[in-house]
Amino acid sequence: MHAYNRVPSSGQSSPSAPSSPRLRSKPAPRFPAPQTLPQHLASQFLSLLLRRQGIFLFAPLIYISAVLFYINTLDFHNLPPPHYAPPGSVYRSPQLYANLRPQMDSDNSNADAISTIWRNSYKGGEWRPCIDKSSRGLPESNGYIYIEANGGLNQQRTSICNAVAVAGYLNATLVIPHFHFHSIWRDPSKFSDIYDEEFFVKTLANDVRVVDKVPGLIMERFDYNMTNVYNFRIKALSSVSYYRGTVLPKMVEEQIIRISPFANRLSFDAPPAVQRLRCLANYEALRFLNPILSLGQTLVARMKDRSANNSGKYISVHLRFEEDMVAFSCCIYDGGDKEKIDMDAARERGWRGKFTKRGKVIHPGAIRINGKCPLTPLEVGLMLRGMGFGKSTSIYLASGKIYDSERHMKPLLEMFPLLQTKEMLTSHEELAPFQNYSSRMAAIDYTVCLHSEVFVTTQGGNFPHFLLGHRRFLYGGHSRTIRPDKRKLALLYDNPNIGWKSFKRQMLNVRAHSDSKGIEIKRPSDSIYSVPCPDCMRRSNKTEVLKSSLVT
Repeated sequence: MHAYNRVPSSGQSSPSAPSSPRLRSKPAPRFPAPQTLPQHLASQFLSLLLRRQGIFLFAPLIYISAVLFYINTLDFHNLPPPHYAPPGSVYRSPQLYANLRPQMDSDNSNADAISTIWRNSYKGGEWRPCIDKSSRGLPESNGYIYIEANGGLNQQRTSICNAVAVAGYLNATLVIPHFHFHSIWRDPSKFSDIYDEEFFVKTLANDVRVVDKVPGLIMERFDYNMTNVYNFRIKALSSVSYYRGTVLPKMVEEQIIRISPFANRLSFDAPPAVQRLRCLANYEALRFLNPILSLGQTLVARMKDRSANNSGKYISVHLRFEEDMVAFSCCIYDGGDKEKIDMDAARERGWRGKFTKRGKVIHPGAIRINGKCPLTPLEVGLMLRGMGFGKSTSIYLASGKIYDSERHMKPLLEMFPLLQTKEMLTSHEELAPFQNYSSRMAAIDYTVCLHSEVFVTTQGGNFPHFLLGHRRFLYGGHSRTIRPDKRKLALLYDNPNIGWKSFKRQMLNVRAHSDSKGIEIKRPSDSIYSVPCPDCMRRSNKTEVLKSSLVT
C-alpha cells in the first residue's frame, strides 16, 4: 500500500485512488473546551501559519514579540519586595531600641563618660593658632573682584574665604560678597546682616583691600548694571595658576570682573601665601554680627548652667532629619504610606522631576548599606548611650524642623531627658528677630556647637565641615568631634537581636576611633577649613604647654 502523494512521481504509474468514503471508519465525537475570543483568534492565527512551510522562519520573532508584550503588562513598581534583604538595608532601629532598652536603663556605668571621652595623648605637643598678619602697605590695586556666593551659611563662608585669598593673590580689591537668594534656604540676608562688616574690613586692611561698592567711574562703563560686567564661569577647584594666567589679564583690562557662582572655585592645594589668607579670613576676620553672637553666647552659658552635674560640659549634635533632607536621601524608614506620600510630595516641590525621570532607578536598601541615609533621632540616641553617655548628659540639638517630630523625637527624649534646642532655651521675644532667616538661625547653632565639649556630626555637609576645623583651631588641634562610620552603624542597627554588652563594645570602638582621628595634618586633597594644621597653626612642645598652664 503506497502513501498518498500530492506530487506525481516521474514514472508512468499514476497515484492510487483514495479509499471509498463508505469504507472509512467514523471518528469518535470530540467536545473541545470552550475558548475565549482572544484564545480563538490566536488558535486560528496559528492554524493559518502552520499551513505554510515558512512558519519556522518566523517562530523566533513571534516568540520574542510575545515575551515583550507580556513584560509590558507587568507593573514593576508594585512588585512585592524580595524575601531576602541584605544586611544593613532595612530600617530596624525601633525593634533594636525595644530590645536594648531594659538593659540600657539598668546600666549604671555611664556617669563620667563626658569627662573621660578624649584620651588622645597629643604626641609631640599640642597645636596653637599661628596666623601671620602683614604690617606693610598694599601696592596699587590691579582691579576689582565681585563674587556671588551661593548656598547656605557655610557654603557662603567658603566663598568669602576663597575670595579673600584670590583677591590677595592677584593684588585686587575685593567687593563685599553678594549672597544669592536660594530656593531651598529662602534667606534674603546680606553679608552685613550676618557678619560684622566693619570688623571684617579692618582685620584684612593690611592684606586685602575690601570695599562695599565699586566706584561710579568704573560702573558707568557698564550702565551701572553688574550683570553687564564680564562673568568668569570658573571650574571647581581651579589652581592659583589659572587665576594668574587667565583671570588677572582680563581684570587688568576691564578693571573689574565678576565670578558667579563662587563656592569651591579654588583648589584645596595652594601656596602658603594663599593658605595664610584663607586662615586669616576664616578664623579671624569673619565674626558674626553682635546680636547673633550675643544670643549664641547666652545659649552657651545656659547650656553650661544646665550641665552643672558634668562640670558645665555638654554635647552638641548636628542632626539632619528635616523633611527635605529625608526626601532627598530617598531612604525608607518606618512611616508607611504616610511617609511615602510626604516624601514624594517633598521631592516634587524641591526637585521637580529629578527623581521621576524615565529610566531612573532608586535602591533605598543600597543607599542605607552605603551609609548615606540620615540618622534618625532614635539612632543618634542609641549611638550616644552605647558610647557611655547616660541620661544625666546635657545635649544641645542643632537642627531645623525634624520630620514627623513628635514621633521621631520621643525615644531620643526618653534616652536624654536633658536635651535642649535653641527654641527651648530662649523666649519667643529673644528668638523672634532671627526666626525667619535660616542663615542667622544656623549661625546661632554654630556658636553653641563650637563651644561644646563634644560635637557629633551625623550627615556631613558644610556645617560640620567648618566646625571640625574651627574646633581644632580652638582646642589645640583636636576636633573633639564624633564622626561615626554610618556603614557600620547600618549593619549594627539592622540586628535587633544583638545584646547590650556587644552593642556597647561596638559603639565604644567608634568613639575611640573618633578620638584617635581628632588631630590630623592636612594633606593636599584636604580642605584647610576642616584641617587647619599646619597652615593656620604651629606645634608647641610639651614644655611650652606646661609653662602656659602655670601662667594661666
